Amino acid sequence: MSAVVPPPARTGAVARAAAGAAALLPRRSDYAQLGRSWRQDLVAGLTVGIVALPLALAFGVSSGVGAEAGIVTAIVAGFVAAVFGGSHVQVSGPTGAMVVVLAPIVATHGVGAVALLSLAAGVVLVALGASRLGRAVAYIPWPVVEGFTLGIGVIIFLQQVPLAVSSHVAPGHNTAVAAAEAITTAPWPRAWASVGVVVLVAAVMLLVPRLHRALPASLIAILVAAVAVALLGLDVERIGELPTSLPAPSLPGIGLGDLPGLAGPTLAIAALAAIESLLSARVASGLAGPDGRTTGTYNPDRELVGQGLASIAAGLFGGMPATGAIARTAVNVRSGARTRLAAVVHALVLLGVVYLAAQLVGQIPLAALAGVLMVTAARMVSVRTARSILGSTRHDAIAFVLTAVITVSFDLIVAIQIGLVAAALLTLRQFAKLGTVRREPIAGPAHDGDEHIAVFRLDGLMFFGAADRILEDVTGQAAAQGVEVVVLRLSQLRYLDATGAQALVEVIRTLEARGITVLLKGVQEQHLELVRKVGVIAELRHHRHLFDTLEDAVEHARSHVRRARAPQSRLGVTS
Repeated sequence: MSAVVPPPARTGAVARAAAGAAALLPRRSDYAQLGRSWRQDLVAGLTVGIVALPLALAFGVSSGVGAEAGIVTAIVAGFVAAVFGGSHVQVSGPTGAMVVVLAPIVATHGVGAVALLSLAAGVVLVALGASRLGRAVAYIPWPVVEGFTLGIGVIIFLQQVPLAVSSHVAPGHNTAVAAAEAITTAPWPRAWASVGVVVLVAAVMLLVPRLHRALPASLIAILVAAVAVALLGLDVERIGELPTSLPAPSLPGIGLGDLPGLAGPTLAIAALAAIESLLSARVASGLAGPDGRTTGTYNPDRELVGQGLASIAAGLFGGMPATGAIARTAVNVRSGARTRLAAVVHALVLLGVVYLAAQLVGQIPLAALAGVLMVTAARMVSVRTARSILGSTRHDAIAFVLTAVITVSFDLIVAIQIGLVAAALLTLRQFAKLGTVRREPIAGPAHDGDEHIAVFRLDGLMFFGAADRILEDVTGQAAAQGVEVVVLRLSQLRYLDATGAQALVEVIRTLEARGITVLLKGVQEQHLELVRKVGVIAELRHHRHLFDTLEDAVEHARSHVRRARAPQSRLGVTS
């Protein structure tokens, strides 16, 4: 009995589906550079692990879930995202943007809802990645991404000001307001000790690369600051007491019946995680390490799958939803990371801290960590890039500045939304200018009555952004110059949408109502079905008023003018 051979097309579809699924999974090539970069990756992972520790704890507390949830998320989600994510250098965990979303949810639904939300949002992210929707971030314009990056750099810097001056500011403030409040309420002159630690860290981080580019400047700066504080006996705040174990994995205690009420928050968290992670990965791909080289490309669909699995894992351990963290990712890259090993080491460092070195790491000054992040944030702000965008086009400059200002003034998601809207509107405005209408002279020898024929050539794009202007130009010029027949040349239209086709309907209807005959020339094949469905052709006085060549259209227009001049034409209806 012979085997059944599947049709070639079906076999090809299965092969493509299998290849697509394989692209979303870990592979050996993820660690292709490991043989050359493992030392830098280990150092980078150690550095970013120490930097991530207080952030994870602080974000856990700020969200209302607790410090333990923050550290659990950094460890579990950080490890899973490092292995399954689409970026080689992305570091994931709890972030400030997620805290903004989670805090009101905790207040409304309680702490028990967070783990379930983490699971549900993770499932949504995996579905988005498997559906190949991750590449939608490629449609975010470069000025918006750079404005977002500039705004994040400013936010990261401002977020460290309270730690830098040993001030305690209530969470929920705008970062600029909180920084100003921290400075005015700082315990001066005792706060000068923390400021001195920040200055020391910044100086070490700037000087160490000049000695040797491969040295871990961030880690050395933290160690120097910790030793200096201990030797001088400075009165500065330390990281403090840390959790000493991780909880066992389990399903969330909240019932599935509560899911409908959490559908809105789930989608909001998934959207935030997707946008922040993809933008973070995209920004990270352009960051340069100590050797001056960028970290390479990333797979956005795989990144969504990896972040989804990370949030699912964090939820099982009682953590919170995770996203790619640009601050920790930037520290990772600047510290020399080249492969996923660095992010894996970061998670293992945090795990080791919980079980082995909680008391020792707890003695690190918070101001030292603030200094590391301040220098990192300053390096994220590229004056050269900003100058390039501001000197390009006006609408790109507006989108760049608007995104940066709104990122600092409001939050990341609002900034991206408004930046995209601004970029889209300004771009549509530019595209609308590509749709032009111009009256052309009739080629060849002039005929009697040609002054009553107007040939209009429509070029470029005729869509909703340009339709009204083109409508006004054609009807205005035709009515003002005693025209009896209008020939619309459509062969040069590169794009026509339903609004543009409807504008053609309005042009024909308006001119015909004024007694002006309209002829169409050169409707392209790809536009023919659209103009028929919208009613452009039906609006013509006669079905024969559609032509393929300009010569035929002009000759027909001349016949109309001649008949209009003949006395017998008034006895009947002409075509």
